[in-house]
Amino acid sequence: MSVRAGSVRIACRTRCRVPVPVADLPVFLCPGLIAAPRAPHQRRQLHSTPGHRAVLATSTPSELPKRIESSSQGASITKLPLQCPGCGALTQTIDSDAPGYYNLKRRSVSAYLKGEQPTSRESEEDAIVEQSLRAAAEKDPSLLSQLELFTSTRRPKTVKAPGVPFCERCHNLKHHDKGVSIHHPSVQSLEDTIFESPHKYNHVYHVIDAADFPMSLVQGIHKLLNLTPQRSLNRRSKTGRFYHGRKTEVSFIITRSDLLAPKKEQVDSMMPYLRSVLRTALGRAGNDVRLGNVRCVSAKRGWWIRELKEDIWRRGGGGWMVGKVNVGKSRLFHEVFPKGRRGDVDSGKPLTPATALKKGETEPESTNIEENAIAGAKTDLEGPADDSTALPAEDNMVAESSMSEDLEAQESAAEAQLRTVEPLDTTSLLPPLPEETDYPEMPLVSALPGTTASPIRVPFGNGKGELIDLPGLSRGDIELHVQPEHRLSLVMRSRVRPEQKVIKPGQSLLLGGFIRITPTTPDVIFLAYSFNPLKTHVTSLEKAIGIQTQTRESTVENIALPGVGEKIASAGTFHLKWDVTKQRTGPITDRAAVGIQPERLPYRVMGADILIEGVGWVELVAQVRKRRGELARAFEEGKKEEKDEDNFEWEEKEKKEEIDPDWPTVEVFSPEGKFIATRMPMNAWSFVAQKPSENKLHGRPRRAMKGTKKAEKKRARMQVAGSA
Repeated sequence: MSVRAGSVRIACRTRCRVPVPVADLPVFLCPGLIAAPRAPHQRRQLHSTPGHRAVLATSTPSELPKRIESSSQGASITKLPLQCPGCGALTQTIDSDAPGYYNLKRRSVSAYLKGEQPTSRESEEDAIVEQSLRAAAEKDPSLLSQLELFTSTRRPKTVKAPGVPFCERCHNLKHHDKGVSIHHPSVQSLEDTIFESPHKYNHVYHVIDAADFPMSLVQGIHKLLNLTPQRSLNRRSKTGRFYHGRKTEVSFIITRSDLLAPKKEQVDSMMPYLRSVLRTALGRAGNDVRLGNVRCVSAKRGWWIRELKEDIWRRGGGGWMVGKVNVGKSRLFHEVFPKGRRGDVDSGKPLTPATALKKGETEPESTNIEENAIAGAKTDLEGPADDSTALPAEDNMVAESSMSEDLEAQESAAEAQLRTVEPLDTTSLLPPLPEETDYPEMPLVSALPGTTASPIRVPFGNGKGELIDLPGLSRGDIELHVQPEHRLSLVMRSRVRPEQKVIKPGQSLLLGGFIRITPTTPDVIFLAYSFNPLKTHVTSLEKAIGIQTQTRESTVENIALPGVGEKIASAGTFHLKWDVTKQRTGPITDRAAVGIQPERLPYRVMGADILIEGVGWVELVAQVRKRRGELARAFEEGKKEEKDEDNFEWEEKEKKEEIDPDWPTVEVFSPEGKFIATRMPMNAWSFVAQKPSENKLHGRPRRAMKGTKKAEKKRARMQVAGSA
């Protein structure tokens, strides 16, 4: 009989003989006292065990079967993970609508709680073939060799052990695309979370989406998160500094770069442009920094993923994924986490009891809390071995026979009570660090904004560091103005090959029926290229206003919610102020062709990108004619700029930019006048436009067949006449 079972029996017998209140004895020393009788008026209540695991508990002796069932259920609940590996929410079994809820009746959850091991079973097809061969071999002994060959080469089908299950919310998101977003945290909460980091060296990976770059940039992230300032352009500047005993640096990671161009080399050629746009978005803070910490990666194509993974492994410490919702943090987490490298380094840290047992070492005596607690309880209650007050053996036998079934159930409840982890620190924003494995469960990847509910910590390198996926910040919530069935279609999952749309005077461009781009410059034709998943439609201004405000019936679909038409407002007037003549004129300005300088052309091609937050962008270009005398003046200014290029100072750039009246302008209308911005044009159309193939040899053209039948009939008549 084990010591634990003996202590339980002693506690049950002592319950009626020792006039000591239950509260005076520690429960972890005497688990059998859990079912002690209490006040008869006390009803069933909900109790929360450590780790936010909900357990039903009863207290009256008449409800002992229910108490035993509840204890067994609690023992099963303790086997669940402390937090959902998909969204990071703390595990709970109370609120089915909240994140982290586990349905114990779900097949995957029940299989995980039972601890099913990998098994091998024969497939039904193999069993049918074997049965047929045996029946045939009984009639024809010559088939015995084929039967032996089949049985020797047959491989049983291996059934994998169930992995760590997701909560109900993550399960529905993964398999049914159904779910509700969480409340997005604030920047202050992220700062408090990073401040609780146990690492001396920390690195923040600020993830920015390429679809609406740079709208997903967190403005003033260095000041908001108290990060180490970036290295300046001064050659004597230091590479890093410690503040309050810690070093927290930042890297800008532009994800989903496969949306920009079809080839990696084309995206790499955009890096100067991306740094320039990012420097402008940073404002005064980006004027004198080097921006050597910018990477443009693609988790889908694997572009620059290996290099980023090696950087994370080399740095170690705490790696924090910070960014807004739906920028691709969880997908990037999957690809850059260093899996299977736990044994590459030795951290030199003292082994925990669990780690020591795994490595074959003996467990220290001081760490065996369970056995020491049981032994102490036995000593306190039984007394010395030769105590005269010990119970007779006959009484023990009667007690054992009468309470055997109850003791087994109470023993399982005692084991569950002893296996509970340390109480969860509710004052900490960081969850406990999970046990390190070579191939852990990764966060859930979903198009739903706000999938991650709590920080997800995954250690690597045998204690060398950890990677933390933080919940995303709010991104504008444009999906709240869109019908639920169309919200997932706002996310651009793959590269869009747009069609060229021509917007003539008096027309407007509709995006999804609820965003309108209207040119305001008269007598100018605009070309639009929509790099977003929304359906585009060019129509007259009157019809476009009626469709957008939901006051006109049309075949053009408006995916906005009913009533959003009343909230339509102007998001601003945007100028096409960037000169893209050289990029748009082709061979006219190419040195290998005509080679005319753009300053000498009698016209200019102006462009701008209109950004839609979280959706994509629209590339706009327009050609305007230069004014009289501007051609010669532009040529002279071009020469002067070449001379003064080295003396350019940032103070001149910060001066207020004067608006040129010849710039083409457009006005954008959106729900509540939000979710719209502009940037320097990327000229992404040049990477996807259909270009004629070079040096393609065309074959001889096909002979015209016009009048062939008439000529054949004429030839036939002449042959008949000649023969006659």
